[in-house]
Amino acid sequence: MTESTPRTPVTYETCASVVGPFFHGTRFTLGVGEELVPGRGSNYQAGRVSNHLYFAALVETAAWGAELASALAGSEGRGHVYVVAPLGPFEDDPNVTDKRFPGNPTQSYRTRDPLRVVGEVDDWPGHDPAVLQSMLDHLAQLREQGLDVIED
Repeated sequence: MTESTPRTPVTYETCASVVGPFFHGTRFTLGVGEELVPGRGSNYQAGRVSNHLYFAALVETAAWGAELASALAGSEGRGHVYVVAPLGPFEDDPNVTDKRFPGNPTQSYRTRDPLRVVGEVDDWPGHDPAVLQSMLDHLAQLREQGLDVIED
């Protein structure tokens, strides 16, 4: 994409043009063939049910998901990054696309359909502990201000 070519948003209607692989980060241990489904508790807010599943085309984005989910739950370890296959249409994640990162450079998406685990990324690079702590501090600050809104 060049600077003169406008970005086409990824919608349920246009998502077929987005090619994986796709990744999902979580604190949970999953097996190949398992399906993640929406309507379960959020990895990021206790007591919140998530209507969507979130995934990305970048391992680094999924790594953030794994590390934050683990840290926020007080879990030991850094979590897991899985290779996933969306089983239905998906769209840009509005929580980051153009809201925080214009143009979706994180390649973050969401779906209301299941994601099938097709593999695990064992050697994903984690973030420096100080960087992770800075992100956790920022999230805590947003929560204190009532600004940790997740559009779901």
